[in-house]
Amino acid sequence: MNNSTVNFTTPETSTNSIMGPLDYIEISALSISFLFGVPTNVYVLWLILTGTGSGVASEFFMLNLSICEICTSLNNLVSILPFYVASLKLLPMFLQGLILTGRPLFQCLICVEHYLAVVHPVTFLKYKPLRYRVICCAVAWIITLGSCFYCLFIVIAQNIQVQISFFSTHFLLLTFFQLFFLVAILRALKQSGPGGRGREREEENHMKRRAFYLILITTVSMTITYAPYAITGFSVLLTGQNTHIYWVPASICYILAGFVQPILYLHRAGNISWLCCP
Repeated sequence: MNNSTVNFTTPETSTNSIMGPLDYIEISALSISFLFGVPTNVYVLWLILTGTGSGVASEFFMLNLSICEICTSLNNLVSILPFYVASLKLLPMFLQGLILTGRPLFQCLICVEHYLAVVHPVTFLKYKPLRYRVICCAVAWIITLGSCFYCLFIVIAQNIQVQISFFSTHFLLLTFFQLFFLVAILRALKQSGPGGRGREREEENHMKRRAFYLILITTVSMTITYAPYAITGFSVLLTGQNTHIYWVPASICYILAGFVQPILYLHRAGNISWLCCP
């Protein structure tokens, strides 16, 4: 059957087998992701557009990430349909580009923004206007759309090994990319600023710590999301065995990690009281 949000099994194998316990677990997980993912991200989107948070300009990357997450949650609903209607099996394959490329790209853009704000503040102020964020997001959406067509082409061509090797390497590179920003901000956090009053230095260190924790949470989230897929992918390539059960743990990790970013934003906006520190 369809392999949850990310499918690295062949379409024929997916649609011609009899539904088993793993398929029902998968359908339940996809349903939960859709039922909770859409309203949570729509609420985040509403907070950004109404100016409840820091405004559209400063949260533009988060706004695009929320749109991508809403599309991903809708794709989870679409991924259930091929279990019952085999003719719809190609639509979830096309939308995999949102999962494989869209989410990590916008997460990386958020981390780059915080990295520049802490480590290179002059460069950050230079590229702070909204037009630069719009350009970055437009490029990210074009790359994501290309990834969607690539996923569809690979599945139609039935060259699953190429798809697994490409995206497994893709996941590892993005994880290392995040780790670079994490280490860079950690080094900046340990370095004391030149001169300045004690209060100003304390505010600067607070900003650095906030950026560090944000990138740390994002990196851990991305690791939980993509490392299982990368490990499973390389294992499949080495062993030559590609069965449905191998991808189920990775799919569950992906679904759970998808709630980290919206909950983190709601926490920063003060809309989740039980997560707020006293």
